[in-house]
Amino acid sequence: MIYIEYKFTIHPLQSGRDILLAELGELPFESFEDFDNGLLAYIEQTEDKDSLLEEVHVLKSDEFEISYNKSTIEQVNWNEEWEKNFHPIHIDNRCTIRAPFHPKTKAEIDIIIEPKMSFGTGHHATTYQISELLLDEDCEDKRVLDMGCGTGVLGILADIRGAKSVDYIDIDTWCVENTEENLERNSCEGRVILGGAEKIENDYDLILANINRNILLEDMSTYTSHLVSGGIIYFSGFYKEDLELIQKEAFKNELTFVKNQVKENWVAAKFTKN
Repeated sequence: MIYIEYKFTIHPLQSGRDILLAELGELPFESFEDFDNGLLAYIEQTEDKDSLLEEVHVLKSDEFEISYNKSTIEQVNWNEEWEKNFHPIHIDNRCTIRAPFHPKTKAEIDIIIEPKMSFGTGHHATTYQISELLLDEDCEDKRVLDMGCGTGVLGILADIRGAKSVDYIDIDTWCVENTEENLERNSCEGRVILGGAEKIENDYDLILANINRNILLEDMSTYTSHLVSGGIIYFSGFYKEDLELIQKEAFKNELTFVKNQVKENWVAAKFTKN
């Protein structure tokens, strides 16, 4: 199998790399690796197209200088790459998100996620923030939806914190399979469904929607229609400058803004249904 390596050089590095990683995560890249000046991204040659990066907005931003070059790689030992680059995440000393090959910690909550990709492990600011907020959320006996579940880490955290039931939905077949694997690793149960918002059937007390701005705006009415009165919904996957747009759409859908927090220009926001 032949892969293409994209080598992105980024300035300023820290925030630029996080934003680029988030946007590339929406494309069919299979693995990412940090290096001193930027980010390496790997994609199967059959998925690589001339138009691949046209919708990666950070590449056109005046706030960052990002250049890249491409090279062909015959074989990559993905397991070796994942193990080399995946580090445990510690949230408020209360929760650890780690790989199976990391030693168990003394944290109150110890979540095991197989690191097959960078997203959904807690490394990204959006996942980290929702995880942090969930540690202070009352999940006891709640019916929870993890929308755009990725690896399932957010729903797994809600499950461990006492949720009555958790449903997981994602449009990516790999994510569905990986979520099922991670549920088993953490002795959790739940329905894992392939698809988008059209697959939502039940009503929920708590919805976790960590996706991106455009999908949140497009599907918010569907999410809200499946949120019980007084229910809570968390939105993430968008930048600080997009918060006002999210709030306006939420208001149209009878949601009340509660609070938000920002990490590396990424927002996590909490709303309740009137």
